[in-house]
Amino acid sequence: MTFKLYPDIKNFYQDCYPIYMIHEAQNMIPLGNLIMGYKGEDKFEWRDPVNWIMASVSDQNGIRLCALMTPPHGLTLYATNNEIDDEAILCLIDGLKSAEIAVSGLMTEKELALRFCKLLGVKYTITTELRLYELTEVNKNLPKIGRLRKSNESDMHFLPYWVEGFSSDAWNKAYEVPSELEKYLYSMKKFFIFEVDGTPVSMANSNKRLQTVFSIAGVYTPIYFRKKGYATACVAELCRLLLNDGFTKAVLYTDLSNPTSNKIYMEIGFREVIDSLELKFE
Repeated sequence: MTFKLYPDIKNFYQDCYPIYMIHEAQNMIPLGNLIMGYKGEDKFEWRDPVNWIMASVSDQNGIRLCALMTPPHGLTLYATNNEIDDEAILCLIDGLKSAEIAVSGLMTEKELALRFCKLLGVKYTITTELRLYELTEVNKNLPKIGRLRKSNESDMHFLPYWVEGFSSDAWNKAYEVPSELEKYLYSMKKFFIFEVDGTPVSMANSNKRLQTVFSIAGVYTPIYFRKKGYATACVAELCRLLLNDGFTKAVLYTDLSNPTSNKIYMEIGFREVIDSLELKFE
């Protein structure tokens, strides 16, 4: 086994992009970051690839394991074809240690995450249990109760508070509004607003779009408008819009501790793919 550490995003992209694409939906997060870094887009904060840790492990048959870390976020891993190889994991661990690279946590497919932790010999805390869903067709029986539109600058009087509310509900942490308007508008441009009778009632975004797959994230409805089916309608309309634009599949992650959201997405037409874990090392 051969460990390779990449100082340049372009070389990592060239080697690992085709490997990640074997399971495009599963690898939505590292693929989205990889594309963004390769194009040199949105270099705010952790998004600048100059600070990333990029590595691969290969043998005579090619790359067996890809690793990407965008500090302060944890390490993401992908075993080629989801074939977990202990020798490849140990090679990665040894390579990171030799390069004096500290890993504070992990976010990856459940079986691979647990195997990595066992071979690393580290104690960990599971911060989030995630489930990946995918959708190829929206449930045709859902009622249409409003309209979807893109966000714009006129939404800035409420959208920051919605984003703050989503961050608090989903991750239990405060959202810090960027000081520069340009930076803030950039982060807002992929949000979609769902309106009923002209009143904004829910939001969602599609922040990662790949060759055939797009992701849904940031789904939020203010407390006053909840339990009316607005989030379901919002996500359904956004999926319809992007599927009609030529994408073949929508994907999203849900927190397994939130049965309500899991139920909603399955009603829309999403189906289970894999479970993942987000871990912090003690």
